[in-house]
Amino acid sequence: MNENAVELFDMKVAHVGINAANAEEGSGWADQFAALMGLPKRETPVSYFSGDLVEIMKQNGRGAKGHIGFTVNNCEKAMEFFAARGMKFVEETKKFDENGACTFVYFEGEIGGFAIHMIQAD
Repeated sequence: MNENAVELFDMKVAHVGINAANAEEGSGWADQFAALMGLPKRETPVSYFSGDLVEIMKQNGRGAKGHIGFTVNNCEKAMEFFAARGMKFVEETKKFDENGACTFVYFEGEIGGFAIHMIQAD
């Protein structure tokens, strides 16, 4: 049987992250995406979001070009699945819930200049 992560973990693109050189550039890009998509601009300490679809990093973040975030229905099980296939994770990026389960993690390396992370779906 050929298992795939999309079906096993209801994997979906959560957002695309783009690295800006600084907060001013990031704010401008977020305004442009907000205008394009009609979504509200939201600021966090490290980034701007246009809705939940596009995240603009205020300073270069992970990945040469940015990052792609994927939601999964079980981050712990998805990590086991990918680890069994030889994938590795950036340990210092892990975030945990109150029960100690991992809810966020970056994969090691990049694909096409983009870092990849998984986040537990709500």
